[in-house]
Amino acid sequence: MSMSKPANILFDLVGSYFAALYTNPIRTKAFTSCTITLLGNYVSQKILKSKSFDQDVFIAFGLYGLIFGGTIPHFFFNFLEKNVPGDSKIGALKQFLIERLIYAPLYQAFSLYALARFEGKPHDDAVNNMSKLYFPVLKANWYYLSLFQYINFRMVPPMLKVLYVNLIGFFWSIFLSYKKSKAIDKRKEAKKSAGKRP
Repeated sequence: MSMSKPANILFDLVGSYFAALYTNPIRTKAFTSCTITLLGNYVSQKILKSKSFDQDVFIAFGLYGLIFGGTIPHFFFNFLEKNVPGDSKIGALKQFLIERLIYAPLYQAFSLYALARFEGKPHDDAVNNMSKLYFPVLKANWYYLSLFQYINFRMVPPMLKVLYVNLIGFFWSIFLSYKKSKAIDKRKEAKKSAGKRP
């Protein structure tokens, strides 16, 4: 029995993706991350029904995904696999705790800062933005993503860990876009109310 044309195309794409992962893992993960973060930001802006499409934010998410979203997790997961083997329940738990308690807080702070800088904000504004969003976003990260990260360490093969994280990152980038949008709205409201005062 032969497969349908769409199924053949899908299998060809998956095969090409795995071949690219094997021959050029960093570049493949970077482009995958870029694509997924761009889609996440696009969907977020459509869900929020922004008055106008914010190209600066869209480009910032794409650049972040391309430069850091695939590369940093690639090196982190490789480091963990070499130094804290996750082939047992205890090993997976150790990897999980390192990711949740060390990597996630650092990566989240860096992400918020880098996104603001890619949007064209000066250093002081980026730091201010990061300090306002950091703890609510980190708490949400721990609350909503911990189970998915444990599954990642327990069941996902090392070669696919970054892809798995990027797929979760699709929804996470929607959440981050939402939080950033709400913070911008609060700042605009504060400026308006400050301007109305006698």
